[in-house]
Amino acid sequence: MDDWLKATAADLGRGIAAGRIDPVELTEAHLSAIAAHPLADRIFARTTPDRARAEAGAARNRAKLGLRRGPLDGVPLSWKDLYDTAGVATEAGTALMAGRVPDADAEVLRNATEAGLVCLGKTHMSEVAFSGLGYNPVTATPPCVNDPEAVPGGSSSGAATSVAFGLAPAAIGSDTGGSIRIPAAWNDLVGFKPAHGALPLTGVVPLCPSFDTVGPLCRSVEDAALIHAALGGTTPFDLNGTSLKGARLLILDTVVGEDIADAPANAFANAVSRLSAAGAVVEHIDIPGVRDAYDLALPLYGAEAYAFWRPLVEAAPEKMYPMILERLRGGADILAADFIAGWDWMRAIRTVFRAATAGADAVICPTGAILPPNMARLAANPDHYRAVNLQTLRCTRMGNLMGLAAITLPTSTPSCGIMLHAQPGQEGRLLRLARAAEAALA
Repeated sequence: MDDWLKATAADLGRGIAAGRIDPVELTEAHLSAIAAHPLADRIFARTTPDRARAEAGAARNRAKLGLRRGPLDGVPLSWKDLYDTAGVATEAGTALMAGRVPDADAEVLRNATEAGLVCLGKTHMSEVAFSGLGYNPVTATPPCVNDPEAVPGGSSSGAATSVAFGLAPAAIGSDTGGSIRIPAAWNDLVGFKPAHGALPLTGVVPLCPSFDTVGPLCRSVEDAALIHAALGGTTPFDLNGTSLKGARLLILDTVVGEDIADAPANAFANAVSRLSAAGAVVEHIDIPGVRDAYDLALPLYGAEAYAFWRPLVEAAPEKMYPMILERLRGGADILAADFIAGWDWMRAIRTVFRAATAGADAVICPTGAILPPNMARLAANPDHYRAVNLQTLRCTRMGNLMGLAAITLPTSTPSCGIMLHAQPGQEGRLLRLARAAEAALA
């Protein structure tokens, strides 16, 4: 059973289909691992054992009758604590929502349940999902799998560490500026952010609805494709016969190629060499408009985030971690005219970006510009927190600003990932390319 705690979700699904793995025993193995793990309280906000056992029992019966609902029927998942779960607290990592118990599941959770996936519980996260670091003194800060003194990345911090520490085969996170991809990279996982709108947000506690996205953190590209299909209630993309031969990859030098620390820069260069050796054609590109898009982040993100959170925040600001409170209140004075003009300009930049990258199979860059920062230093120095939070999100935010689908893959260097981007609606193409890249990087 120890092997089950390290296996991909797809392999576990195949084991259930072949009769080698009992879904009930698989779920019990993960619940036992969570109960025994010394850091579990820093990873899981709460588990849902009754629900998990009931769902696993139903999956066992379907498997015996040859009525499995899909390739992951009977496989357990963890869920970030901003996905509504009927009758179970969903608090978004903040005391502002303490005791909030929704009546219905989020739409993606309902879809996953209908596909036979088992809900293990809810994982800790950055407060209201508004930080890429994963540091949360209000609820809990999970540890980074590669450095117990460092933060794990956020905001899907517990989602990543639940997988990295062998407590869940895969996890569901959310991504508004890098919140799936940063913790996935810093914990050596695959993290997939579909384009905005590819998966439903109904029943997901919002940060910025115009940028929020749903996606998995997992151990393989195959897992990402299968989970994406389950979340959307669709047929999985066919990943067979993938190849990098002749694939055109563009390295974006604007913003995301600047000021990269040595370890992620070297890891990226090494990964690009391996992709080239596998047949990819790699070119550099500069798109000046991307810099303008980053300048629009504050008015667009800030105004929308504050619009949703203002009633809760201003009713009890003392309940919040000051750094997150400061970020939210940064949107308080954005004029409606500036917000509307900002979106007009952002759409124009996206058009330029699309034209500049037309014909490419993917735009690539390092996932993170830095390694996971030290937790104690973040806690002690607000200026350091502000600076490294922006550094952390520098590379990933581009995908959200440009409205792209993006996936991060681990490299041979711990806590360093390589990221591939594609246009909206090209999730299948991106996953196929990522599957080939995964093989080249193995």
